[in-house]
Amino acid sequence: MRILIVDDEPAMHESYRQCFKTSQAEGSASALTAMAAELFGDDEPEQTSPSPDPADPAAFECAHFMQGLDAVAAVRDSILAGARYAVAFIDVRMPPGIDGKETARRIRALDPDINLVIVTGYSDFSPLDISRAAGPADKIFYIAKPFQAEEVVQTATALGNRWRVDGELEAARAALAEKVALLEEQALELAANESRAVHMANHDSLTDAPNRLAFLHALGGAVKGDACFAMAMMDLDRFKLVNDTLGHLAGDEMIRIVCDILQTRVPANGFVARLGGDEFGMLMPVTGEDEAVMLAERLLKAVSISFKVFGHSVHGGASVGLMVVPPGTVSDPIDVMRRADLALNEAKRQGRGMVRVFDESMDESIRFRRQIEGGLSGAIAKGELRLVYQPIVARDRLEVIGFEALVRWCSPEYGMVSPAMFIPIAEESNLIHELGDWVIDEAVKTLQTWPGQYVSVNFSPRQFRRHNFVGHVVERVTSAGVSPKRFQIEITETAIFDDVERAAETLFKLRQMGFRIALDDFGTGYSSLYNIRRFALDCLKIDRSFVDGMARERESAAIVHSIIHLGRALGMEVVAEGVETISQLQSLRLAGCSHLQGYYLARPMDAEAALTLAHAGFLADADAASEPQASSGTHG
Repeated sequence: MRILIVDDEPAMHESYRQCFKTSQAEGSASALTAMAAELFGDDEPEQTSPSPDPADPAAFECAHFMQGLDAVAAVRDSILAGARYAVAFIDVRMPPGIDGKETARRIRALDPDINLVIVTGYSDFSPLDISRAAGPADKIFYIAKPFQAEEVVQTATALGNRWRVDGELEAARAALAEKVALLEEQALELAANESRAVHMANHDSLTDAPNRLAFLHALGGAVKGDACFAMAMMDLDRFKLVNDTLGHLAGDEMIRIVCDILQTRVPANGFVARLGGDEFGMLMPVTGEDEAVMLAERLLKAVSISFKVFGHSVHGGASVGLMVVPPGTVSDPIDVMRRADLALNEAKRQGRGMVRVFDESMDESIRFRRQIEGGLSGAIAKGELRLVYQPIVARDRLEVIGFEALVRWCSPEYGMVSPAMFIPIAEESNLIHELGDWVIDEAVKTLQTWPGQYVSVNFSPRQFRRHNFVGHVVERVTSAGVSPKRFQIEITETAIFDDVERAAETLFKLRQMGFRIALDDFGTGYSSLYNIRRFALDCLKIDRSFVDGMARERESAAIVHSIIHLGRALGMEVVAEGVETISQLQSLRLAGCSHLQGYYLARPMDAEAALTLAHAGFLADADAASEPQASSGTHG
């Protein structure tokens, strides 16, 4: 501990030397330390160490100066050398040269952390004068001449300890501030990366226009609104010829030109997206069909011109399918898009270069859907529905840890009806609740025969929004004597992100009751990392489209790896759906996916076969099994 002593009397310097001589009593160190603790309100430090105690005379390194200017210079040198003084004992009256007040002021200006001790028998200055010149007041202390040795050593010890602790605290604060600054920088970087990722996920890389995902989101908002709107789907005529004759770069340039024209010409509050290839989607507020047709024909005319593409003259042309949606008539955005696509196909079929408005004569399936809806209402009572169960297995040993319950309908009139057909029909009516209750009851009945696996049941967005959904599910499961821990609720991103606050509350209640929660088709919706963290989830299920595209598309492989890493970081299981080849199985295992499901491992099976497999507990090693013919299955 470095001590600075400034006094113009040689006798005083000798007195200071006597104070710090090693001949002092050996026990004085601990006593002085205790007095320092009492003085500054600190707990008495524990006796540890072989580290030097500032109260030990040998621990003090004293520097003596007769004049203030020399002391100020010494302080400056100590700062440059990185060996600062902890305490300065300063005499007030030091003729000739600067007095103690000025010396203290200059030292304080150089080193704001040093503790100053004013030592004097008589002073021309009041303590207030000195404090104003060399404050703050809590770093200025006073000793009257003549002084006792213990008084000097005690003061040096206490202030030395305080200087050391203040230094350590300042270093800790600086380190903490550095870490906070680093975290803030990382947070800004993460926010910027997420913003870029969101933009990339919702925009087309070629034109930077909104993509299909963004269009579906905007279309979903439009169908929920209370205003009439039109959806136009445009496809460029004979675009393949441009690619074949001028090359894909020219085709890309033409796509960009057409996109710019559409974005410029679309009416105010309109929306233009590139849906893929040479296909564009547009949303336009209209008052009715006549205005919609007029606007669509204007857009069609705007792109039916000759373009200059890399010096070549290319005549443009397009066909447009139009779907006009009065408020409250169609609630499914996918169905709106499907109808606009049917109108587009009709425009192409009739010779291209025209606008066609959808009408129900274009869609024979609408009549079929109505027939299906009528047949489905009696299917449950007639025993035409059944559940099949597809195993969910752990990655390493292919242990069967659960089954997903999938509904099938074998109609005497229509044969095997795909769940992709009848479930959306049920969703549009109240049949979905009756169907869902039947699925729960059948699933828990079968679950009771298994030794320990859970059953996973899909719930549609409409079921999830059902009044008292939590109480309804709890009552049906617990009344069957089944533990909620063995019942997994599968919901899609669309179901929970329609109303985030309500969904978070619902999922929290279900988790409190013990139910497992899985987010199905993860990666196809609009979730953000912030929302994912808010929800009480046990499992993320990777959509089969990404698994299928892993071997062909770097983007799909990157998405699969990202979901796996996200799930692991958040402590969730990750189930890859649609595993249909050995290469997919091996890639997912290497990527660290915790659970797998798909036709390559096991096809959906009836309750009896599921019971046998549940008791066996494991699948045969799928790596050694012959590969079955890949086939896509739709779960319900």
